[in-house]
Amino acid sequence: MTHISKQSADELLEFALEMAKKCGTTAMEYYGRGDPDVKFDDGLITEAEIAILGSAKESLSTLSPKPVLYGEGEIGTSYKHGGGGYLWVIDPIDGTASFQAGIPVWGISIALFENFWPIFGVFYMPVTEELYWAKEGGAAYKNSSKISIGESHEIDNESLLLTYSRFHRDFRSTFPGKIRNLGSAAAHIMYVASGKAEGALFRNVSFKDLAAAQIILKAAGGEIVFLNGQTFHLNEYLDGRKINDPLIAVPRGEHRYISGYIH
Repeated sequence: MTHISKQSADELLEFALEMAKKCGTTAMEYYGRGDPDVKFDDGLITEAEIAILGSAKESLSTLSPKPVLYGEGEIGTSYKHGGGGYLWVIDPIDGTASFQAGIPVWGISIALFENFWPIFGVFYMPVTEELYWAKEGGAAYKNSSKISIGESHEIDNESLLLTYSRFHRDFRSTFPGKIRNLGSAAAHIMYVASGKAEGALFRNVSFKDLAAAQIILKAAGGEIVFLNGQTFHLNEYLDGRKINDPLIAVPRGEHRYISGYIH
């Protein structure tokens, strides 16, 4: 097998986009095959995630130096030059309930960091063939088209707020528009990034869940903050802890236009 060495950021991004599609092909072999007699088919999800990660690792094995995959082994804390400082972060299925039920809102997240600084993020939804991606400091894209949040963020009865499944247990809302849960935090963030939703509220997520999505959202003109407006630093959760306090993805600087409706 030919090994790739001394890659540029652009080359690694192209590599990641192709790897996402390959992982998507693997995922589709398991999609919608959940046991209809159980509420959640843990066995199917575990089998699918192992297969998807296996596909990713097969691709990553062609890189040199040997890639470091988040969640496998200890993460070094000292600065390393070039590829030695790379950290690949892969979430094989974001939206597991949708995946096993045959609902198309789920995807595969891939992010690359160098010495804990983001390089790029990729989120691929295989059923709809939506491929979202962005380099840190660059523009955000859906497939080959540039996306952005846009300029007008007025809240009215046609506005859309995306939430998590237990939102109604945790909060009361006076949001005048539509409130929906589509089953995937990363997909929700992509819809904010592309201007389809005014905001997305979520909680009990982790570093792996948000690594790629936050890069793409930032490139599109958005941000993730705590619901109370405090600044959110994803790297504080590198240890894999769940982020219990609610977060919201919104156009940059506009969290108060959403949070004011949530009590």
